[in-house]
Amino acid sequence: MNILVLNCGSSSVKFQLIQTDMDRIEHNSDRTLAGGIIERVGSQSLITFQSTGQQKVRQALPLRDHRSALDYLLRWVISPESKIKDINSLADIHAVGHRVVHGGEKFTMSVRVDDAVIEQIEDSIDLAPLHNPANLKGIMAARELLGPGVPQVAVFDTAFHSTMPEESYLYAIPYQFYRRHRIRRYGFHGTSHRYVAYRYRTLLGIDREKVNVITLHLGNGCSACAIRGGESMDTSMGLTPLEGLVMGTRGGDIDPSIIDFIHHKEGMTLSEIDTVLNKQSGLLGISGLTNDMRELLDEEREKQDRRAKLAITIFCTRVKKYIGAYLAEMGGADAVIFTGGIGENSAVIRDRICEGLAWMGLALDKEKNAALVSGKEGEISAQGSKLRAFVIPTNEELLIARDTLRTITNAPRRW
Repeated sequence: MNILVLNCGSSSVKFQLIQTDMDRIEHNSDRTLAGGIIERVGSQSLITFQSTGQQKVRQALPLRDHRSALDYLLRWVISPESKIKDINSLADIHAVGHRVVHGGEKFTMSVRVDDAVIEQIEDSIDLAPLHNPANLKGIMAARELLGPGVPQVAVFDTAFHSTMPEESYLYAIPYQFYRRHRIRRYGFHGTSHRYVAYRYRTLLGIDREKVNVITLHLGNGCSACAIRGGESMDTSMGLTPLEGLVMGTRGGDIDPSIIDFIHHKEGMTLSEIDTVLNKQSGLLGISGLTNDMRELLDEEREKQDRRAKLAITIFCTRVKKYIGAYLAEMGGADAVIFTGGIGENSAVIRDRICEGLAWMGLALDKEKNAALVSGKEGEISAQGSKLRAFVIPTNEELLIARDTLRTITNAPRRW
């Protein structure tokens, strides 16, 4: 089955075309046929497409909305120029899987899209005003361009965290705010945390119920997740993706009174402060230079930039604090798993995060750690380390494709 995976942002459309079926999943032989991104939707859009084994295609075209972007994408996919094997017409696209950021409390697993599901996703827009509207645009455009006969599935970032107990997801504020407005921790990056937990148990050959790990998704957005018995029991992101770890441009955990303090001292509106906390804070805010960890490491190494070093240190310290907190909450774990752009590719950051944790049983093998970059997968802990460490590249698109297949065929969830 050929499944189109869509991740629609406010001004972007990311996609992958993945060939999968139950036998391919069993043997981990799914095939990525093509992928790419359309950026700056609504103006002069930047397009980058690539079919497997071919050169990247880059161009700029005016695409006024998500429908126009998806229409262009689909026409490229079925064109001879794309050279995608097994795709000759739109009839060769058998289903569409959509990343949907927020499912609220209504969606605890992936679901087939119908009018009722669309209405419920709309009801969650208040919880994800920047993301859910764009996700819905992708769903409506796919329905219009591919027709109602092509099944669509919504895969929610929040769904994996629906197993969190009340003591993990409730805030210590008046309970009526939860009852009235469902103000609580929802968590995000659930598809990524779920995928790497699945890969971990596949690598070790263990049952899902025996997965007791801390997963660290470290990229421009960052989150930690405590997984016990294969299920999420706590995560660092909250009502929104702003809470938790230090990120590229997000501040993570702060004293909430800072907002009122800035409002009075700077005369800024709540909306302006929200923009500061989401888009001007984190690594960028501390360093004053960039939100790119690679550039900060270069600045530290080549120029001994004090604020670059400070940003890196605060980033690593916050991750370390969450590891310790989750180990205490879980009563111990078997492994820590690094994923995401930074987690997968920066041996230096992994080393700094784990530095000083030997007393709790976590020790890295320096050579193994240095060798695992650029999409490589494996263990980086030293022999005899009680708390093991792994690098597992995430593949959210693959999980979305597999969930789409499982949902439309009513297959049991095994991953």
